[in-house]
Amino acid sequence: MSINFITHEFKAKLKKIEKKQRFLLGLSKIFVYLGIVFLVLSFAPSVWYSLGASVDDFSKAILNTVLTSKKLEVEPVTEEKKAGWQPNLDPKLLRETRLMIPSIKVDTIVNEATFENYETALKKGVWRIPDFGTPFNREKPVIFAAHRFGYLVWTNKFRRDNSFYNLPKLKLGELVEITYKQRKYIYEVYGESRGEEITDYSANLILYTCETLNSKVRIFKYARLLQI
Repeated sequence: MSINFITHEFKAKLKKIEKKQRFLLGLSKIFVYLGIVFLVLSFAPSVWYSLGASVDDFSKAILNTVLTSKKLEVEPVTEEKKAGWQPNLDPKLLRETRLMIPSIKVDTIVNEATFENYETALKKGVWRIPDFGTPFNREKPVIFAAHRFGYLVWTNKFRRDNSFYNLPKLKLGELVEITYKQRKYIYEVYGESRGEEITDYSANLILYTCETLNSKVRIFKYARLLQI
């Protein structure tokens, strides 16, 4: 075997190695770019807040949606006014109010607070609007509100599990579960709307959040209780 042949064979192998290296380098750049995009999308809400947007403004907007919507002319709700059918009491369930939406992987405690202290509840996740219904008493709809993007201290996992970040993905026909005083209530989503006010007070359950960071538009989901 001649030296020239060995050199040619060596050069051919070297070219293959260089070609493979270029391919791997290009592939690694793609992954780097995708990683940067993912980080930007993940932390954009927090960065936006840090640049001057006030979370309190969004909290007030969430509050004002109910305050400026059409109020129901009904006496204040009390637990003594039992509203018809109730699911069986299950001693294995906790007495705390818990919201579970399997399709968008929400699993969180529902926080109780007055209108004066609503921000405390929203910092923890989901807030039940007072002066409206409870799962036990359905003279008024149950109304849950939460931020989509939340606070700087929230991790992405906390945001997905405990807020309404993915509420827009909740589809008609999907189920929502509420555990309330050791009873499990199951609701089916039948309607949705976007706007500044609640449009359907006939629902047993209303969920809502902000559509975007700086929009007055809210996303509403309406659900009815299933007697199962």
